[in-house]
Amino acid sequence: MKTPKYLVPNDYMADPAVHVFDGKLYIYPSHDWESGVAENDNGDHFNMKDYHVFSTDDIENGELTDHGVVLAVEDIPWAGRQLWDCDVARKGDTYYMYFPLKDKNDIFRIGVATSKNPYGPFKPEADPIRGSYSIDPAILEDDGAYYMYFGGLWGGQLQRYKDNKALEAAYLPEGDEQALPARVVRLSEDMVQFAEEPRPVVIIDAEGKPLTADDPHRFFEASWMHKYNGKYYFSYSTGDKHELCYAIGDNPYGPFTYQGVILTPVVGWTTHHAIAEFKGKWYLFHHDSVPSGGLTWLRSMKVVELEYDAEGRILTLEGTEKA
Repeated sequence: MKTPKYLVPNDYMADPAVHVFDGKLYIYPSHDWESGVAENDNGDHFNMKDYHVFSTDDIENGELTDHGVVLAVEDIPWAGRQLWDCDVARKGDTYYMYFPLKDKNDIFRIGVATSKNPYGPFKPEADPIRGSYSIDPAILEDDGAYYMYFGGLWGGQLQRYKDNKALEAAYLPEGDEQALPARVVRLSEDMVQFAEEPRPVVIIDAEGKPLTADDPHRFFEASWMHKYNGKYYFSYSTGDKHELCYAIGDNPYGPFTYQGVILTPVVGWTTHHAIAEFKGKWYLFHHDSVPSGGLTWLRSMKVVELEYDAEGRILTLEGTEKA
């Protein structure tokens, strides 16, 4: 499937997380609604208040099943506003949904909700994960351990933290200072807390130097992790450069060596993705704002086949169709 296709043409879904459970592919996107709020760097114009789950047996030619609303803001005891990107993991016979949500003080925390089915509905825990902050949780299961990657700048509030503690004044590095990194943390055995202090996800260049704040390929948001041929592929959005990039490491904590661009800019300010293997092929799930006429807060989910070269490098895809 070399040509991207939209997956939910009758609604605005974005930020897809994707997993295969028992031979079926499940998609966990965020859900865009019109907000009436002017665009700003804090992301107040993004009005996401619930999650749907979609599933299919055939991502290329089949239909998606919409399992409806599986979790909503009003279901969550500590809720303030804005349910941004989520992810789901399975351990034993339980499915765990991890979601960012602003609390009643307008601070992003990461919560957990559980279900006995991959399609929900999901019941939230009474409180967010202790010590959690920022946005975009993505889960890797590796040899029985579960790791969460998270973080996002600007509206994602990552710049408000250093060494996992809140700063009195937010700080964004500039110039040749080391770029703000994403975070990685191993989850507890019961999957509802952190088992350790979150660590920085350091991306280095070919000479082993961490990427700097002025590097166009530095991390901004939208962490995703997958494994290919025994290597760990950390992929992410660069934010204002509007690209999806990736770096490769030898273990879940990194460091990860920058490799290249997965997807060139799409229509719409944000770019956010998932990478999954299904029935022998690899796919890139992402979104753009073409169906809404370029409205960055009303995004549409799509999928295209992803390919690797003989050395395991991901072949770059175009974010917009060329004439």
